[in-house]
Amino acid sequence: MYIKRILLLLVLLGLVIGGFFAYKVYDAVFSPNTDFNNEEAFVYIPTGANIQDVSLLLSPLLKDTGSFVQIAERKGYASNIKGGKYSIKKGMGNNDIVNSLRSKNIPVKVSFNNQETLADLAGRISSQIEPDSLALLKVLGDSEFYSANGFNGDNRIAMFIPNSYEFFWNTSAEKFRDRMLKEYNRFWNEERRGKAKALGLTPNEVVSLASIVHKETAKVDERPRVAGVYLNRIRKNIKLQADPTVIFALKKHTGNFDTIIKRVLYKDLEIDSPYNTYKYAGIPPGPITMPDISAIEAVLNPENHGYYYFVANVENFGYHKFAKTLAQHNRNKAQYVRWINSQNINR
Repeated sequence: MYIKRILLLLVLLGLVIGGFFAYKVYDAVFSPNTDFNNEEAFVYIPTGANIQDVSLLLSPLLKDTGSFVQIAERKGYASNIKGGKYSIKKGMGNNDIVNSLRSKNIPVKVSFNNQETLADLAGRISSQIEPDSLALLKVLGDSEFYSANGFNGDNRIAMFIPNSYEFFWNTSAEKFRDRMLKEYNRFWNEERRGKAKALGLTPNEVVSLASIVHKETAKVDERPRVAGVYLNRIRKNIKLQADPTVIFALKKHTGNFDTIIKRVLYKDLEIDSPYNTYKYAGIPPGPITMPDISAIEAVLNPENHGYYYFVANVENFGYHKFAKTLAQHNRNKAQYVRWINSQNINR
C-alpha cells in the first residue's frame, strides 16, 4: 500500500513536471513575445546575417530574445537566414515570428527621377535597398555591360527609366542594374520604337531629346509643345540652342554637378562641348538628365505646330511664350530679359 502511494505521488509529480515543461514549451513557441505598441513593425535583415545579428536587430521589438533564439534554432531558421525586409505583427509568438522571417520577404518600392549622373542614381538607390552607393556605382559604371547592350559612356543613363519599381530590399547591385535593362526593353515596346523610327530617331536619341524637354519645362501639359519646337528645328537643320544643354556642358566641364546656374551668359555659349547645342547641331550625344516618362512621351507624341522659338513667360510663370518667327521671339525675349535683370539674377 505504501509503495502504491509512492508510485502514485511519483506519477503525479511527473505529470506536474511534464505539464510545467509542456507549458514552458508552449509559452516559448506560441505565447505573444512582442514588445511594441504599433500594430506592425518591420525589420531589415542584412545579407549574411547570423542568428546573433538577427537577435540584436529584434531585441527592441521582443520581450524575450532568448526564447526566440531557442525556437529559431529548433525550427532550423538559425542556419538558413535570408536577408530582406520582414514584418512582425503585434502579439506574434516566436513560432509565427520565425515563420515570417523565414518565408515572407516583403518587396519595397524603389523610385528615382531626374538624376543627372550615375553617381546621383547610386546615392538615390542606396537609400532604398541594401547595397551601398559604392557597390552600386561600381556595378553601374561597368562599361562592358553597357557596350554589350547597345549603350556607350554618353548615353548609358538612358537605360534608366524614372519610375517606381518593386524590389526586395536585399536585391544586389547587379540584379538592380539587370532589372533596369529589362524595364528599359519593356518600356521600348514595338509601338514606341515605331513612333521613334517615324521621327527618324533611335530610342536613345528620343531619351536625349526628352531630357532637354524635361529640363526646359516642368509643366507636363506643355512638354508636347516644347518637343514640337525642337523637332521642327531638327527637321530644318536649325541648332536646338537649348540653355539646359549649356548648363550641363558647364557642369560636365567642371565635374561639379551640384553647381546651381540660374542664368546662361553669352560667354557660356562659347564652351566647346558636344552638349553645347548653340555650337553643335542635332541632338547631344546623351541625356542631360534622366527624363520623366511624360517627357519621353512628349517627344514620341509631339504637338504639331509651326513654332521654332520659345522663352519663359513672365506673365505666367512656369510656362513659355512660343513664336514662329525670330522677330516675334525677340520681342518675347526682350520682355524676359527685362524681368530677369530686375531680379538681379546674374548667374
